[in-house]
Amino acid sequence: MGSLTAREAKVLRMRFGIGMNTDHTLEEVGKQFDVTRERIRQIEAKALRKLRHPSRSSHLKSFLDE
Repeated sequence: MGSLTAREAKVLRMRFGIGMNTDHTLEEVGKQFDVTRERIRQIEAKALRKLRHPSRSSHLKSFLDE
């Protein structure tokens, strides 16, 4: 997740429960950042697009091949 901004990484961690006890809804994450659910959805989508980009996904493939 090094290619993401701190905000994007935090949104993904909260949404998917990475390193946390539970995942959070768009509403819950939005309240944390003081933005709307729609804005959180946009940030999440952009972050996932970044991670799926071929130049970055090659770094993730090494984890899947093991």
